Amino acid sequence: MENKNIIDFSICSLPCNEQIDTMLEWGKSNLSKIVCIANVHMLIEAHNDPRFEAVLRNADLVTPDGMPLVWMLRFLGAVRQDRVAGIDVLEGLCKRAEKNGVSVYFLGSQSSILEKMRVRLEREFPNLKIAGMTPLPFRPLTSEEDRTLVQALNQSGAGLVFVSLGCPKQETWMSQHKGKIFAVMVGLGGAFPVYAGIHKRAPRFLRQAGLEWFYRLAQEPLRLWKRYATTIPIFLWLIAKQIFFEFRNSNTMANMQRERK
Repeated sequence: MENKNIIDFSICSLPCNEQIDTMLEWGKSNLSKIVCIANVHMLIEAHNDPRFEAVLRNADLVTPDGMPLVWMLRFLGAVRQDRVAGIDVLEGLCKRAEKNGVSVYFLGSQSSILEKMRVRLEREFPNLKIAGMTPLPFRPLTSEEDRTLVQALNQSGAGLVFVSLGCPKQETWMSQHKGKIFAVMVGLGGAFPVYAGIHKRAPRFLRQAGLEWFYRLAQEPLRLWKRYATTIPIFLWLIAKQIFFEFRNSNTMANMQRERK
C-alpha cells in the first residue's frame, strides 16, 4: 500500500481503481477491515480530537475524497492521483461485487433512503447479492442490540458492509467493530442519499475545480455552514505549514548534496 502524509495523516496514494480493487480483494476473503473515505472535514476532526485521531490511524485504508487532498498528494509526488470519492467507491464496488459474487450489506441511513437505493441497485446491478439493508436509530445501540446486529451481519455472509452514519460516528463505529464483523466496513456518509437521488451530485467541472463543497452547502446550508467555517481555515493553515516545511527540507537536502560534491 502506497501512502503519503497530509497534515500528519497517512492517505493512500494509489489510483482510484486500484484502491477499489484492494477493498474487493479483502471482501472476497471476508477480512475485517476499515475503509475511511477522507475529506478535509474528517482530517480536521481527527486533528482536533485525540480519540478520533486514534480511530483514523487504526483504519486499514484512508482514501483521498475531495480535491484539496488530491492536489496535496500530487504536490507530494503522486502526480497522477485521482479522487476516491464515496459515491465512486459505492458504484465501483457494487459493479465488481456483482461480477465476483461478493455480497454486500447496507447499514445505517433511513428506511426510505435504503428503499430508493434498492430500486436503483436492482436496476443497475441486477445480479448483485444484497445481503441486507438495515437502518439504525440515532441513539446508541444497547449491548444486546449491538450483539444481535453483529451476529446478523456475520451470518449474512456479506464481504462488504457499507456504513452510513455520518462522520465521525460511522468511522468510530467501524473501529469499535473491527475484529468483530468479518467484512470490509466502508464509511460512505453522504453517498447513500446521493445514490438514492435525494441529493444531487455536483457537476463534474465543479468537482474537478474543488468546489463540490460549495454545491453541497447550497443544498444543505443549515447543516454544513458551521462545518465548513470551522474546518477549512484550519486545514489551509496546516497545509501551508506542511508545504513550507516540505520546501525547506528539500532546499536543505539540495544544499547538502551540493556540499558533498
